[in-house]
Amino acid sequence: MTKSLINFILTFIIAYIFSFFMGWYSVMTASLLTALFIPLKRLAVFFVPFLSIFLLWCIYSYVLSSSNDFILAKKIAVLLPLNGNPYLLILITGLIGGLAAGAAALFGNQLRVVFSK
Repeated sequence: MTKSLINFILTFIIAYIFSFFMGWYSVMTASLLTALFIPLKRLAVFFVPFLSIFLLWCIYSYVLSSSNDFILAKKIAVLLPLNGNPYLLILITGLIGGLAAGAAALFGNQLRVVFSK
């Protein structure tokens, strides 16, 4: 398996496990740890954890929202300028989580570089 796929899967699994014990920042901790121990190159440092957490948060928010027929998601989507579209809210949720994970992975990669010298 390639390093990108291993990083993707480990970020997904660690973030999911950490989410039981930590707050929303668990995705940042997971992507920082995987970036420290599994080095990636160039744009993959940002985009692999980004896609992993984007997928995790989209799936997780869809599962949580579908269990109550998207009642709360529709209300929040009305408060935001989303015209009451819960699916757009789910995508924005995943985007925010992905950006946080990608930024943390960049930081983890820089820490790995600093500590290796």
